[in-house]
Amino acid sequence: MPLTLDTYRLLGRSGLRVSPLALGAATFGTEWGWGAEQDDARKLFDLYVERGGNFIDTASTYTNGSSERLLGEFTRDSRENLVLATKYTTLRRPGDPNSGGPHRKSLFASVEASLRQMNTDYIDLLYLHLWDFTTPVEEILRGMDDLVRQGKVLYVGICNTPAWQVSRMQAIADLRGWSPLIALQTEYNLIERTGERDLIPMAREMGLGMVPFSPLAGGVLTGKYSRDDLTATKVGDDGTRKGFNIANGALTERNLAIADVVKEVATEMGRAPGQVGLAWLLQNPGVTAPIIGARTLAQLTDNLGALEVDFTASQLARLEEVSAIGLGFPHDFLASDRGRVLTRGDLMIEPRR
Repeated sequence: MPLTLDTYRLLGRSGLRVSPLALGAATFGTEWGWGAEQDDARKLFDLYVERGGNFIDTASTYTNGSSERLLGEFTRDSRENLVLATKYTTLRRPGDPNSGGPHRKSLFASVEASLRQMNTDYIDLLYLHLWDFTTPVEEILRGMDDLVRQGKVLYVGICNTPAWQVSRMQAIADLRGWSPLIALQTEYNLIERTGERDLIPMAREMGLGMVPFSPLAGGVLTGKYSRDDLTATKVGDDGTRKGFNIANGALTERNLAIADVVKEVATEMGRAPGQVGLAWLLQNPGVTAPIIGARTLAQLTDNLGALEVDFTASQLARLEEVSAIGLGFPHDFLASDRGRVLTRGDLMIEPRR
């Protein structure tokens, strides 16, 4: 059955209802050399909301603050209907060591700045954006809980952090009665599947909803790159998406081979490759809401078409096979026949549902 943006899903271990595709607002503003001007960003916002979407993702420093400021303008008449998610920890003032990081001073200052920029009294979901290995987890969790108790933040989540640290933080929050983490944001797509080793099973076990960013691998899964791009001079990032992908090594033979299969499946279905890439995430039970980051109405409309994609078992198997990764130790060993025999012998035991 096709999904719609108003077929809402529960976010992690909470009662919060969110759309199955989140609208990424990192494209709102052109300060980074790409993105949408205010009028175009407004059209993206309106289309998403008109289709029933309610889950919007930004961060305190996206497009140097323009993303949050534009959302403050766009949500003026619909704030209560929306779930606004933002993030803290990225450096807000170069040269000021306390204007970034996950510590308490950065946390409170960043939240106050986000509230002003978005012209709102509260943030629905606040993520720790980047782990920096310096701040005690108790300081972070207590600070987040204080903001929840003050009503400035309703729910908290985390991004770009090792699985062992996230699970440790969740256990501490549970034991101390602090606000639990309800969402995990991490890169996940047909090209980047390493989260399947620990992050994704950890999130399901610990009650965090998965909100993947870069669901189309920076555009590689849309099929717009070819083998000719593999020989392009690897100069620094020139401000374009293509330059960024070349500079960070996203264009490889393996990645283009995955994109080729995505294109093959898309052709069979009469769909765009990007829709197939997004739909693969949507059918994954470990995923709550991929974040789509369009710059034009045509791109957003195309992305929303992923809600209508329905795979055959054969098509899913081909996508899984070409993009598969080794899970490594101990996962491969525990899933092997030897590991199974050592723990169960020849007994038949159904897995937990």
